[in-house]
Amino acid sequence: MTNTIWKARKRNFLGLPWTFTVYGFSEDRLYIKTGILSTREDEVRLYRITDIGLTRSFWQRIMGMGSIQIYSSDQSMGDFQLVNIKDSENVKEQLSQLIEKERQEKRVSSREFIGIDGDEDEGDRLD
Repeated sequence: MTNTIWKARKRNFLGLPWTFTVYGFSEDRLYIKTGILSTREDEVRLYRITDIGLTRSFWQRIMGMGSIQIYSSDQSMGDFQLVNIKDSENVKEQLSQLIEKERQEKRVSSREFIGIDGDEDEGDRLD
């Protein structure tokens, strides 16, 4: 992977990096590598990520970790999580900034519909 900005192992429930899953991201993609004998590498381009979130269970907070939820429009990856990430708040913020930058550079916009126009007659509503 070229120009890796962040890379870390998935941690177990004790906060130790004793797993065979590695997460990482560069300026334009996020990747997940899994396995030891047989390996698999998946990636999603950052401009395809539509939203991210952070959850931190009580145990994760004690251990200084969290899980970052990724919502994407990628066909193969779909929605997924980066589980048990150390310093998860800062990693999420760094990833969020890179996603926004990449979406602006690629001129990708998501269409969010907030509501219906206020010019609606009560008789025209379909309830």
